Amino acid sequence: MPPASTNICERMGRFQELSEFKHGTMIGCHLCNKSIREMPLLLNIPQSTVSGIITKWKQLGTTAT
Repeated sequence: MPPASTNICERMGRFQELSEFKHGTMIGCHLCNKSIREMPLLLNIPQSTVSGIITKWKQLGTTAT
């Protein structure tokens, strides 16, 4: 049995940026009146991420990083 890793990045993995397609899908769901609670279930993305992308889109008009 391998020893347990103490580095959190090794255990949890690294952050991966969402594709522009996923961003567009979130905006499309928002425009189709899907709630912030429904979108994570449909797209398998954390609710905080969906909320952040929608907020950014409302403020800036873009989802580009």
